[in-house]
Amino acid sequence: MAGAIRNLARLTGLGLSLARHDALDLPERFGVPGAVLTALRVARRLTRRASASAGKRPGERLAQALIEAGPTFIKLGQSLATRADLLGEEIADDLARLQDRVAPFPTEQARALIEAEFERPLDELFSDFEDTPVAAASIAQVHLAVTRDGNEVAVKVLRPDIEKAFARDVEMLAWAAAAMERAWPATRRLKPRAVVAEFARIVAVEMDLRLEAAAASELAANFKDDPSFRVPAVDWTRTGRRILTLERIDAIPIDEVTPLRAAGIDTGAVLEKAAATFFKQIFRDGFFHADLHPGNLFVGADGNLVAVDFGIMGRLDWATRRFLAEMLLGFLERDYARVADVHFDMGFVPADQSRDMFMQACRAIGEPILGLPMNEISIARLLAQLFRVTETFNMETQPQLLLLQKTMMVAEGVGRKLNPTVNMWELSRPLVETWGRDNLGPEARIRDGARDFVAGLERLPGFLGNIDRAARALAEQGYRLHPDTVRGLLGQGENRRQGGMGAALWVIAGLLGGILLTLLYNAT
Repeated sequence: MAGAIRNLARLTGLGLSLARHDALDLPERFGVPGAVLTALRVARRLTRRASASAGKRPGERLAQALIEAGPTFIKLGQSLATRADLLGEEIADDLARLQDRVAPFPTEQARALIEAEFERPLDELFSDFEDTPVAAASIAQVHLAVTRDGNEVAVKVLRPDIEKAFARDVEMLAWAAAAMERAWPATRRLKPRAVVAEFARIVAVEMDLRLEAAAASELAANFKDDPSFRVPAVDWTRTGRRILTLERIDAIPIDEVTPLRAAGIDTGAVLEKAAATFFKQIFRDGFFHADLHPGNLFVGADGNLVAVDFGIMGRLDWATRRFLAEMLLGFLERDYARVADVHFDMGFVPADQSRDMFMQACRAIGEPILGLPMNEISIARLLAQLFRVTETFNMETQPQLLLLQKTMMVAEGVGRKLNPTVNMWELSRPLVETWGRDNLGPEARIRDGARDFVAGLERLPGFLGNIDRAARALAEQGYRLHPDTVRGLLGQGENRRQGGMGAALWVIAGLLGGILLTLLYNAT
């Protein structure tokens, strides 16, 4: 009861923040009943801050309300920015611009947290530690420092008790989502509980800075032979669950075009490197930086890219990368049959849906966008509209593609600032086409088939050995069933006489099923 009261009070506070900023679009889109919305609108009339909401778009008003509600809801807004299928493109775009900047916490607390993490005085770790943080966000803040061996570093420190605060708010969101699905079945198609669960998973990863350090290390390894993209080195001796220490960088934010040009850097060349780097992360590695806003991507004096902040990363398995290449090439070539086929082949669109109708929907999405001048084409917008047809065709939501779509949207915005006359997809298309020929063509299919065949042959001796062992065990010990199971299957009296053959078949099926499960267990 106490938990429900606490959650209800916190939810009421969130509702009032939304009402004050005239930002009730979110509960409306999630199907909250009219009585609740009426109460919130009354609260809006009493508490709305005209200066904060006047003249702003719905998404901007929503962003302001989430900022007021606190750090958890800033992160929630950024997470919802990937869900254009729920909120619409305009609101999702505005939430994607939601800046994660909050007031810093006292430096004395940061120092104490570092000393507690490593159980050593700060002076033993750093010869210099700057009191004023260079960045402060909802989860952590960053201080510049110099290590005892003279290395200049950036030290990221989690906010005090941030785990408890997020756990409390996520508990409330999960409670509210479950209540919505129970009380208002119409909201179930939007999967509010799944949305909250995915948000909780992302936040849990960001709360352990060792995982961010590992992501930075993996991304650096992927580009170890590519000087055009660099990741700051991790100082593992000064990194823990609540503290992350990285090599300090001296670079210019990628969207500051005037300083870049003043430094003699060719912004067109920077755009080419950004497009190639994005392609390599997506298609070559299947591991990509999913928070590449201008505050996290810089350009060094040599004109090469430098990334920071690896708390949100995306992964794409091989099948999804192939799907993505097929889909993009299908759209770019206006081959809408190919686009439809790859959706059905992957099972993203159920087999009982009309392929022709889905192909028609893809054409309706693609033609208005692909008919624009090349520099105005937005693949991110195309994907956003594609995801919005999920309800019509019962398509499964693909979280990894939603995250990618958000990343594409940010990348396109950066690309337009660097060179508004060039589209980054125009630069990337030859790379995608080459990758497609190498990995999707007939030769690639033969190569993949041969590789799978060889792998199957390598597993065959072990599989045959498992069959032999299972057969010997069955011959020596039999396959034992509990007496109650036998009686239940065979039945008693008349039932046994009338259903004897059927029961015998069930027994045989059980025996075969047991053997099969044994083989599968041993094979794995």
